[in-house]
Amino acid sequence: MIAAISWIPKGVSKSVPAVADPPSKEEIEEILKSGALDRSDESETENQDEDMDVSDIQGDEVAQALAAADALGKTSKSTVSMTNFQDITDGLQELDMDHYDEEDDDVKLFSGRLGDTYYPSNDMDPYLKDKDADDSEEEEDMTIKADDAVIVCARNEDDVSHLEVWVYEDTSDGDSNMFVHHDIIIPAFPLCTAWLDCPIKGGEKGNFIAVGSMEPSIEIWDLDIMDEVQPSVVLGGIAEKKKKGKKKSIKYKDDSHTDSVLGLAWNKEYRNILASASADKLVKIWDVCTGKCNITMEHHADKVQSVAWNHLAPQVLLSGSFDHTVVMKDGRIPSHTGYKWMVSADVESVAWDPHIEHSFVVSLEDGMVSGFDIRAAKSEQSSNSKPSFTIHAHDKAVCAVSYNPLAPNLLATGSTDKMVKLWDLSNNQPSCVSSRNPKAGAVFSISFSENSPFLLAVGGSKGKLEVWDTLSDAEVMRRYGNYRNRKRT
Repeated sequence: MIAAISWIPKGVSKSVPAVADPPSKEEIEEILKSGALDRSDESETENQDEDMDVSDIQGDEVAQALAAADALGKTSKSTVSMTNFQDITDGLQELDMDHYDEEDDDVKLFSGRLGDTYYPSNDMDPYLKDKDADDSEEEEDMTIKADDAVIVCARNEDDVSHLEVWVYEDTSDGDSNMFVHHDIIIPAFPLCTAWLDCPIKGGEKGNFIAVGSMEPSIEIWDLDIMDEVQPSVVLGGIAEKKKKGKKKSIKYKDDSHTDSVLGLAWNKEYRNILASASADKLVKIWDVCTGKCNITMEHHADKVQSVAWNHLAPQVLLSGSFDHTVVMKDGRIPSHTGYKWMVSADVESVAWDPHIEHSFVVSLEDGMVSGFDIRAAKSEQSSNSKPSFTIHAHDKAVCAVSYNPLAPNLLATGSTDKMVKLWDLSNNQPSCVSSRNPKAGAVFSISFSENSPFLLAVGGSKGKLEVWDTLSDAEVMRRYGNYRNRKRT
């Protein structure tokens, strides 16, 4: 399945990503110490077997092996022993090993045709004439061009979790080509991602992806390095695990989340700032350069599913929770209670309108999507202001929403009912522009591209990345085709 999708701006990725150096002895020891390799083994079988003595397990395995060997021995005595010696003797006679070194002029192992010709160099060998062309083509495939679109998918398949870096390229004939450039194995089941360009390793900009997972830590990986085995930065996480009998004790790092990380949001204005939402009911604001948590907010009473920074007022943070509330806070004054809106069900996602700083939408577990205008919020913490609009968008949970970054009032929604829909929100009177089943299964993540605003990436339970050129839909083209050649301001 694909749990999360992030677009990388064009021209940011290295044309040829570097290959990671093999981990040092100290790094391997650190990985083993962290328990990253043991996480996949912590399942219900641990509970079933925790009272079983290791020596008993080993004893059973040895007994089974001995029994199998004994059974094989009995059959060999009755059926093989009488014939094996004669078979070996006959075989040796046929090979005639006594005369192995004698030349036989009548026997030619290879024909005397073109294949026997000796060439002083590979350049003269006609059979190798395409080798350089093949190498050149392979090198070209590994090169990420400045005008290539790049998408990162957080995927889990067959209990293996990894990040896939896809290249989406438009060809000269108008068709598109999409392929996996490289992938990164990660230790835990991914739930959310956020791309960021903060220069964690120095320089002016970087190319990193933050990953929230079933673990309480947030890992930040360098997308310009292939075959990497460790993240560049880890925010929070488990410091130590202890087990005494049936009881377990876990010590967390300072200011860490203590449960799964469900949502992430990078601040594009303050590029070292990352917000996180967790099942531990907390919202945290991190400085990715120092690796420290600057602010912890406790304004929700249940799991926090989603966070989003305002595009035009970057200090303002929105969070949505399973407690049926959406809360707006100013990161500069975290002690302020903020503003709260009540909704009808568990929050799945929240998103600010990139064109208007006072509007946002929230999608819910019951298939509803509501829009709010923060100017209608009252001064007290709990606001009873009604939404600007509410639509029954899908038959099941609306897991993801994405505003089009170029065309105002164009919103995409994705649901576990396997459908993706496009909505025109003009005048707070939403109308469905287009509806499509992208064959991705239950849809968990959707995202419009910043550079190619009408390309919509879709990921879901089937684990197949889909990219929908929404302008290929006649109604979308009719309404928004005039934005096709415009550039974002």
